[in-house]
Amino acid sequence: MKPHAEIAEVWPRDGRVRLTGRLHGLTVTTTGAWELLVTRRSHPEQRLRYPARLTDDRFEAGLPIADLVTEDPAALEEWDLHLTDGTAELRAGRQLDDIRGKKKIMVFPEQRIEGLSVRPYYTVKDNLSLECRTAGNGAAV
Repeated sequence: MKPHAEIAEVWPRDGRVRLTGRLHGLTVTTTGAWELLVTRRSHPEQRLRYPARLTDDRFEAGLPIADLVTEDPAALEEWDLHLTDGTAELRAGRQLDDIRGKKKIMVFPEQRIEGLSVRPYYTVKDNLSLECRTAGNGAAV
């Protein structure tokens, strides 16, 4: 299994999405700063970075959903989540449990802001991403 950021908890509330978990398959020897990297799938050059607190191999990070409001919103935008120290870029997901097909099983609550509905979700590969829908396109804002 490839090294990745194994998600333990996802907390979507109070205008933020907070994540906790462990780095899996990577020996953490660096003392450098780790970040939560949020990449807009349709425009991969658009990346948002947030500090991640790392203690041994455990991490905690979060982002304000207001930062996902874009000037050129599509009806549906997806943002992929990684943890990075500038050299390693680890996809955030949940691979180490016995639950397959989380996309259809685990449903997180949505949050609404400025005509946008934001909801964490698991992809078909059990990675964690964010789904953003604009008002009038499935978002009850």
